[in-house]
Amino acid sequence: MAQTIELFGKALANLLGGEVAGDAFAVDYLSDTIKILLTTSSYAPNLDTHETKADVTNEVSGTGYSAGGATLGTKTITYTAANSWATARANSTGYAFGDVVRPAAGNGHLYRCIVAGTSAGAPPSFPTTPQATVADGGVTWAEVGRGITQIDAADPSWPASTITARYAVVYKDTGTPSTSPLLCLIDFGADVATTNGTLLITLPAVGLWNNFMIAGA
Repeated sequence: MAQTIELFGKALANLLGGEVAGDAFAVDYLSDTIKILLTTSSYAPNLDTHETKADVTNEVSGTGYSAGGATLGTKTITYTAANSWATARANSTGYAFGDVVRPAAGNGHLYRCIVAGTSAGAPPSFPTTPQATVADGGVTWAEVGRGITQIDAADPSWPASTITARYAVVYKDTGTPSTSPLLCLIDFGADVATTNGTLLITLPAVGLWNNFMIAGA
């Protein structure tokens, strides 16, 4: 499925401990219970004003789906220095928006695809100035730093389900909707339906989110 991921406006503040000391909405991603719920297309996300599960409406219902969604498993937070990044830029290769590469001959910087396309038959001269861009065949790369911190989890799924969903919402579950802060929104781009099948969300290779990615394919 084609999908985009965006952080709710206050998610980063809550991941850093909240807007004030002792904030009740503070999130410890690795130790807290983090869940992902599904909604129908009738939910109207507002990334600026929606902050807790109580703001989310039109949760899906159906066979194989439990209210509140599924708990994310195998949560990880990982930092990788640029030259240790596994994905090296390759010649004549298709890249999608959000893909992250290092030059084949590492230069201590990472580059994110900001215009999708097919790379040239030879590597470009990668800039090392922060946020500088370079054309590479049909691809445009932007310098994004000397390393990446990835916040990730196992791909969530709902097997043997009969449901229709448009959005997925990741949140910290406190057991009380009004104190369960929202983290990110996954937009599938269109309704996704199952009939006694598995609805699987494949999270991006660069993580559910990372230190320089707000949205990703």
